Amino acid sequence: MSSYRLEDLRQHADMLRTRDGGAVNLRFVEPRDTDELQHYFRSLTTRSRYNRFFGAISELPKGLLSEFLDIGARERFTVVATKLIDGFETIIAEARYAFHAETATLEFGLSVDDRWQRHGIATALMKNLECRAAALGAEHMFGDTLRSNETMVSLARKSGFVFVNHPDDWKLVRFDKEIQVAPQDIPCASWRLAALSRQAERPSASA
Repeated sequence: MSSYRLEDLRQHADMLRTRDGGAVNLRFVEPRDTDELQHYFRSLTTRSRYNRFFGAISELPKGLLSEFLDIGARERFTVVATKLIDGFETIIAEARYAFHAETATLEFGLSVDDRWQRHGIATALMKNLECRAAALGAEHMFGDTLRSNETMVSLARKSGFVFVNHPDDWKLVRFDKEIQVAPQDIPCASWRLAALSRQAERPSASA
């Protein structure tokens, strides 16, 4: 995929389930989310923001906020997990990922609102990102986290990632997972269909 329309992206909304069976909507971020997305990051604890961005920030700087909202630029995407709270669609988690076609890898980072942690949302989000990685044709997916971020380290380990030293920063650790899922076996329905459609458009690549 090289060009993206909002109407097309809206077709790829997924439903995640919390540990107790609650429903969480997962969709691509839209321009209308600007204020809510900024509010989400402001509401994270200082520690959670530091873990997410490896530095002390109180909100998304203007340039970074613009990047989060610029869906598809350089194959980079932002998704938000939302729930209806008091009649308002509220962001309770987010993830940003980038597909690197030259290395067939998907790089990602994510966060969950502190009030919604320990509900299984991060685990469900990670599994969904694996579906997206497989649909894009990634052979590996990876992320970086602070060595001190025990929550993310534990999540990655439980999700089957292996750990390697970060190539540039000793304070970080990189976790990597090989993606070996055929298009027809992708567990997320919308991304299974996307992968099969992609395969049909490029029959020579799957021959």
